[in-house]
Amino acid sequence: MQLCRYDDNRLGLIEGDSVRDVSPALDELPQQRYPLPRFDLLVASLPAVRRRVEALAGQAPRRPLSGIRLLSPLANPGKIMGAPVNYRKHLEEARGDPAIHHQKQVSDIQQAGVFLKATSSVVGPGEGVAIRHLDRRNDHEVELAAIIGKSGRNIPRARAYDHIAAYCIGLDMSVRGPEERSLRKSVDSYTVLGPWLVTADEIGKPGELDLRLSVNGELRQQANTRELILGIPELIELASSFYSLHPGDVLLTGTPEGVGPVKPGDRMIAEIQGIGRMEVAVRAAAAAG
Repeated sequence: MQLCRYDDNRLGLIEGDSVRDVSPALDELPQQRYPLPRFDLLVASLPAVRRRVEALAGQAPRRPLSGIRLLSPLANPGKIMGAPVNYRKHLEEARGDPAIHHQKQVSDIQQAGVFLKATSSVVGPGEGVAIRHLDRRNDHEVELAAIIGKSGRNIPRARAYDHIAAYCIGLDMSVRGPEERSLRKSVDSYTVLGPWLVTADEIGKPGELDLRLSVNGELRQQANTRELILGIPELIELASSFYSLHPGDVLLTGTPEGVGPVKPGDRMIAEIQGIGRMEVAVRAAAAAG
């Protein structure tokens, strides 16, 4: 099943080039009072929501995808975990390009571990990327994003896939510079998730997916997830050995070689096999008001 969030927080079921409005399925979410939970309610309630969506789908209004504004399919991720330099060729690329490493040692992921991004950086493809620090290089990084569906800690790799609810495309945008990685990657709009969630049962081999990214029609990145240094099970084992994972947490699994700068006016197209395609516009961030 492919589920999107769009326009004024409507819930949509993707069917080819159209979307069915299945927003009444959100009634399956439990009512909450303060303090609110530290996880995404939609993902935590996904089995019940799916059953309701299936019941509604046949009679739900249909609209063309071209006529809606896609938001991040996740409204409230608890945390976003990133896997740095998790493709061998990107590791070599990062070590060889001073504009990427800024005189810092680029460690293997086994030594560097994962990092966290601010949840305030999350947007959907229809919202686009707003570049800040225009005097610096701002890079695109396309990644497979795994969405945690079941809580756990110290999860062994053999059971890691049991904790995944869905997948989507992720763009882990980065400002290059001397600061810590998590700061430079947590700018507002620098985590693009979309175009929708694809439930895990539809992705038979997440470790064998083609992914690619182009900018203004120029192919920049192309790889397959079989080239990951640490695969999804190993990443979940590593991350959960440091902190608990909860429904709606996002694991960005790493980007391949070919990262490069974008500027206002550019258009990025990111694609992952079995998930889909999302187009993302780049603009300059508005001045603070």
